[in-house]
Amino acid sequence: MEKNKQDQEWDLEIKPHDTVFNLHLQDVWNYRDLLWLLVRRDFVSFYKQTVLGPLWFFIQPIFTTLIYTFVFSNLAKLSTNSTPPALFYMSGTVAWAYFQDCLTKTSTVFRDNSNIFGKVYFPRLIMPLSIIFSNLVKFGVQLLVFVLLLIYYYFKGFNVGLNSYILLFPVVVMVMAVLGLGLGLIVTGLTTKYRDLAFLITFGMQLFMYATPVVYPLSSVPAKYQTIIALNPMSGLIETFRYGFTGTGHFYSGAFTYSIIASVVIFIIGLVVFNKVEKSFVDTI
Repeated sequence: MEKNKQDQEWDLEIKPHDTVFNLHLQDVWNYRDLLWLLVRRDFVSFYKQTVLGPLWFFIQPIFTTLIYTFVFSNLAKLSTNSTPPALFYMSGTVAWAYFQDCLTKTSTVFRDNSNIFGKVYFPRLIMPLSIIFSNLVKFGVQLLVFVLLLIYYYFKGFNVGLNSYILLFPVVVMVMAVLGLGLGLIVTGLTTKYRDLAFLITFGMQLFMYATPVVYPLSSVPAKYQTIIALNPMSGLIETFRYGFTGTGHFYSGAFTYSIIASVVIFIIGLVVFNKVEKSFVDTI
């Protein structure tokens, strides 16, 4: 009887992780069809019972830009580096919204999907990756709104300074995704024991935005505070995004390089934390 058991061959054998650094990326690739199904599910379910549906993709950046223009440009008189205020604020809003969505939605992935995780096996990393890709669809639509606004101001006489730094745009988007995913993985791992972090993230992101050059250019910050703001990994990314499309402001090579390095480090830490917690989170969530 023992001999027959040893001779058996299994199509699939599920084993516990032997190390937190074993990320099983091959399994993620093998389940890529599930990834695209989850992306489609996120897109459809989020707007299924709304009146305006995907029109919210357009409404959100437009209304946010109008409010920022009124408050920060007309009332507070903040500098926009000679960029039309609406164009300046939309550039920051579109980039920030993608990062914020990646972080906040990933930060609760264990809590929101605990029922699924406890019933069937699939690489757990698939779930946060689906959030990153589904948010990319929203980002693409909002980027289109920004480009249309850019074209409008071009015909209004604004000297659109598209330059070679726009070639860094794919890098900027990828680094924002990596940063949001990495931070989200760290938070979702910690929320299995400390659920208060989920509330802290929602509140903290609103404050974190003001430590990022979304509604003001980095050049307008007093010199003694510029280094502190530049330590925010999103600062170099938003400044590069804005400079590549509008040609106003500055390209901070040091801040941009730092953003890439910091994002990769945070992402690696997030993967390790996620990989460690996923083995036992069902017992604590």
